[in-house]
Amino acid sequence: ESGVHRVQRVPATETQGRIHTSVASIVVMPEAEEFDIELDMNDIRKDLFMSSGPGGQSVNTTYSAVRLTHLPTGIVAQCQDQKSQLKNFDKALQVLRSRIFEIELAKKNEAEGAIRKGMIGGGDRSDKIRTYNYPQGRVTDHRIGYTVHNLPNVMDGNIDDFVEQLRLAESAERLKVGVA
Repeated sequence: ESGVHRVQRVPATETQGRIHTSVASIVVMPEAEEFDIELDMNDIRKDLFMSSGPGGQSVNTTYSAVRLTHLPTGIVAQCQDQKSQLKNFDKALQVLRSRIFEIELAKKNEAEGAIRKGMIGGGDRSDKIRTYNYPQGRVTDHRIGYTVHNLPNVMDGNIDDFVEQLRLAESAERLKVGVA
């Protein structure tokens, strides 16, 4: 159902009975899934170093600062806020996970954007997949050349006939190509 849908109608305000044409670009995507970043600790290099900065009791005396490098991506996160090496490690790991998550999310959004763009084409009337013609009470699917003369039924959501015809056309195309 993704693509450009064209509607042809005669508005109530049209005094000369001319047909007005409108288009709507529709994109149908699966629901977005939450995903979590699984980090393999074997892919992370842990460097310990002395904290630096303005004086304090443990600055420059203990190796409490932590730098984590995610080897597959080269992303680095470091923390030296806490006196405890464990707390700094946890915080650096959290920052690293967040940075990797942002990169993965950007990749996912870019891929979905490309899919979405492919579904709607240029958004022109010529890219239409279906026309809803109110004066004639018909709906035509231009992908397969299938027409139904029961517009109110289709507008009530009964598109099973179109779905079945699209499946048949796809099966016929697969047989023609030789992919069963």
